Amino acid sequence: MKIDYTIFNQKTAIDRFLFAIENGYFVEAHELLEDDWNLYKKQGQKQKALVLKGLINGATALALFYIKKKPEGYKKVWPAFLKYIPLLDEIELDYKEKFYEAKEILIKINSQIEIK
Repeated sequence: MKIDYTIFNQKTAIDRFLFAIENGYFVEAHELLEDDWNLYKKQGQKQKALVLKGLINGATALALFYIKKKPEGYKKVWPAFLKYIPLLDEIELDYKEKFYEAKEILIKINSQIEIK
């Protein structure tokens, strides 16, 4: 299915990410934070970059499970979300409450997964 990317017109990357994960666009959500992730890496802001990496991996894991139908891939990627997301408590970010919201949404969606 081809996605009309004009639906991602929210003001900030985290707003676009929230919209994407709330609406099941997990593959696209992965892409929406990559520019900020790369910027933080280039600026040497390692912990900020790792928080974004965690959110990106959370969305990627859900994409692997729900869209790509690859539960084994999901099992490998979800732990990266769990590893990096605690750093959110240690950093300063603009719109930090939205990053917490993204974290909670990813956790809620993940809690509905049943692996056999």
